[in-house]
Parts: sequence; structure tokens; C-alpha cells
Amino acid sequence: MTAPIRLVIADDHEIFRDGLALMLSRQKHMILAGQASDGTELLSLVRETTPNVDVVLADIKMPNMDGIEATKVLLKEFPDLRIIALSMFSEENLIVEMLEAGAKGYLLKNADKQEILDAIASVMDNREYYCRDTSATLAGMIVKSNFNPFRKREVVEFSDREMEIIKLICRQFTAQEMGESLFLSRRTVEGYRTRILEKMNVKNTAGVVIYALKNKLISEKELL
Repeated sequence: MTAPIRLVIADDHEIFRDGLALMLSRQKHMILAGQASDGTELLSLVRETTPNVDVVLADIKMPNMDGIEATKVLLKEFPDLRIIALSMFSEENLIVEMLEAGAKGYLLKNADKQEILDAIASVMDNREYYCRDTSATLAGMIVKSNFNPFRKREVVEFSDREMEIIKLICRQFTAQEMGESLFLSRRTVEGYRTRILEKMNVKNTAGVVIYALKNKLISEKELL
């Protein structure tokens, strides 16, 4: 049997933290290893519990020590730790800083249960996770930042048809719209989309956009 995923939550908003903790503690394959209300508590908690912590979900803005600084310290001591940033809509610049500090993904605090579970599964599989509600502005900021998880990966080749699909995905076309544009069935388009996600090793449209921009498969002008 696969060992359960051990999680730690750090957030200074108690109601939000407790609600997230309750949801995660109900998952059969997950164990909540602890909670912290700020970055300093988070460091102490992980140091006391590691190596029995797999994933940390950390608010970016916390008192005493914020999520960015806590991420830097934690990953210096525990480089295999997976950290997911928790953020508000208005914190796009801080999300970029958190990724540059070493976080493997980020979620907006209004993310639903399935997206939270998807994010945890992705980082456990050593894939970055980009919130599905990522704005074009944030995607552009990430592309221009020093954050580049694709740098060490093998170069992936895409067929002409896959490139057409990638460009349409980046322009937010639905599967139906892509099919009509390329004279393909919806099922065929969805098959291409699945293969593209697998090749890029990303989870959703936001991941495709960031991968495509970072690897210069598409320019920002082509997103307009």
C-alpha cells in the first residue's frame, strides 16, 4: 500500500485554517501532521515532525515570518519538502516571490476541495501546480520571473497539430471551439489535450500557458 501523505498547514486565519484542516483530515490517504499560525511556528513544527512531513500548505502573508521567508529556510534544511503557497487574488507579485523561493505550486484561498487535492497530488508527483484561475497577468509575471522548473527537463517535441492545439488552449478556446476551428471532433481534441498535458507534465490550462510561454512555444502577443 502507498504510504499516506503527511501534511502541515500554516495560516494566521484560524477559521480558514481549521476548515482546510477538517477537509484534509477526512481524506483516507492523508494525515494532518500539524498546524501553525505563522512562519516561525511553521519552522518549529516541521523541524519537530520531519522526516514525517511531505507537503506544507503555507499562507504567503503571515505575522512574525511570512511564507516566502519560511519557504527559503525550510527548503534549505529540507530540500525534498513540497510547499504549496496559499494566496489571495491581489497577491500576484507575492505568488511569484513564493515560487522563486522554491514553492512547487500555489492555490487561491477560494480553491475548491478537488483543486486542493489535485495540487497536493501534483506536487507529490514532482509536478508544479498552477491554480486553474491563474490570470493572464500572473502568468506573464511568472514567465518573466526567475522561476523556471522546466530548465532541467528534456526538450519535448510537439507535432504541428499539437502546436495548433497548444496555441488555442493558451487563448482559452474550449474543446468544442478548438474542434470547430481545426475541423476535428471534440473527442479528438480532448485526446490531443491529454497528450499535451502529459508531455508538458502539467495539470491544467494554466500550466500549459506557463510552459508554452517559458519555453517560447508561443509569444504573449499570440495570447491576445
